[in-house]
Amino acid sequence: MMTDTAPNKAQTPAPRGDLLDVAIVGGGLAGLYALHRLRGMGISARVFEAGNGVGGTWFWNRYPGARCDIESLEYSYSFSDDLQQEWKWPERYATQPQILAYINHVAERFDLMRDVQLETRILAAEFDRSSDSWTLRTNKDEVVSAQFCIMATGNLSTPRVPDFKGLENFKGKWYHSGMWPAAGVDFSGQRVGVIGTGSSGIQMIPMIAKQAEHLFVFQRTPNFCLPAQNGPMEAEREAAYKANYPVRRQEARTSGFGVSGYPTPTQSALEVPPEERRRNYEELWQRGGSIGFLSCYNDFLVDERANDTAAEFVREKIRGIVRDPAVAEALAPKDHPIGTKRLCLDTGYYEVYNRDNVSLIDVRNAPIEEITERGVRTADGEFELDAIAFATGFDAMTGALREIDLRVKGGEALADVWEAGPRTYLGLSVAGFPNMFMVTGPGSPSVKSQMILSIEQHVDWISNFIDYARNGQISRIEADIDAQDRWVAHVNEVADSTLYPVANSWYVGANIPGKPRVFMPYVAGVGVYRQKCDEVASKGYEGFKLTGRGG
Repeated sequence: MMTDTAPNKAQTPAPRGDLLDVAIVGGGLAGLYALHRLRGMGISARVFEAGNGVGGTWFWNRYPGARCDIESLEYSYSFSDDLQQEWKWPERYATQPQILAYINHVAERFDLMRDVQLETRILAAEFDRSSDSWTLRTNKDEVVSAQFCIMATGNLSTPRVPDFKGLENFKGKWYHSGMWPAAGVDFSGQRVGVIGTGSSGIQMIPMIAKQAEHLFVFQRTPNFCLPAQNGPMEAEREAAYKANYPVRRQEARTSGFGVSGYPTPTQSALEVPPEERRRNYEELWQRGGSIGFLSCYNDFLVDERANDTAAEFVREKIRGIVRDPAVAEALAPKDHPIGTKRLCLDTGYYEVYNRDNVSLIDVRNAPIEEITERGVRTADGEFELDAIAFATGFDAMTGALREIDLRVKGGEALADVWEAGPRTYLGLSVAGFPNMFMVTGPGSPSVKSQMILSIEQHVDWISNFIDYARNGQISRIEADIDAQDRWVAHVNEVADSTLYPVANSWYVGANIPGKPRVFMPYVAGVGVYRQKCDEVASKGYEGFKLTGRGG
């Protein structure tokens, strides 16, 4: 198992009197690339990371079976051709330890750690209009000053532990997928309960089932799951990718989901003969991955009848894999169109329910009433457990930002401004919060895209804007409220033209009690979004108020 040890851990303390050009909050994929990009432009920047190692979500999510659901050769940085040519991915879909090793390699190769401060959580950040600068306060009582602040806090970085009655009384051990022990957990000989069947649950369940004496899966809502068809990286596949990387990367930048190899569909699922449509779905199933299904027909995500042709195909697959008809039916989703929640990838997930030591517990019809000293009690009875693994997800997209006391001096905190839901301009900036940028914030493609590609696009755009401001003697950048309102309306209009808002997903915050129901990602496509951002920049950063020094 991996440990928390990070390379080049020694670092200088945060500056107390000097003014940084940019403070970067978060040392994941976004924070590290922002540091590299800004430093290459001669801009002073420092990363502040709460963990004792870099990697962001790939540092914290160490649960068994954790791996990326985008192919390794796509889910990687493109800013350095030498890097993408030299790195060898061992599998088609990389595991968490493999991705973390890659991130640490990048940090070391580009000498990033000398400007990364670990074990430093930003508790508060305040902007002063009189000096046009941010003052950040850390958990170590340090004070950091910077003209600009980039929030690279991640979309899935605030774990949600449900507030089940009695959890504090449980005599066994409990874990959360987003806070898994670095040393791993041995479930051998134990009676284990997994609560949650989203992506992390679907990945961990087959792994835990191999160890546990008995595994109880507590499912409230079944999710659609497609096979990854994972395996060792094929030399021919790797060579072909690397020989064609420039073309593939450009294709990804203009695509819908930020992944190459899936051209924009032109056919309606309803206009294709049923036999041809089924043959196509079967080929996509055998190919593996989720992007093929999401990109197969032009009405897949906008017409419920078209969508149901794929949904029923997957339900039939589930019924063919799971031997117990009642269990198969319980695992077959019927309450949301396929793809409107995160479309999960699995390796042996449905097959695990054919094991004698695995039981599926329906907590929709018999809800969990409390966690007892001995286990979990539902409306149907008590299940004695030695350990519980919560796969209950995150306060997605806004949680990490709302945890920081972010405000302009004398003004409201961002958490209060967003009380009715997040509002941004381009998912990059928030009106009323000058000189602050977000990487893959709400209102951008973010989680509905290949995240590293979107990270690079955001960081490049922000870096260019900061350079533009510096060269133009501009000290303050602030999104215009009217431009923000228009963007929010556009994001909502696009979402409402699709099936996405139909589902009770974490895309709308449905997994967090009391969180306003707002569809957060921008789903017109990565290529469309990139074009809109480029247009804003080409028009002198239209929609932003720019204030010169002393203005």
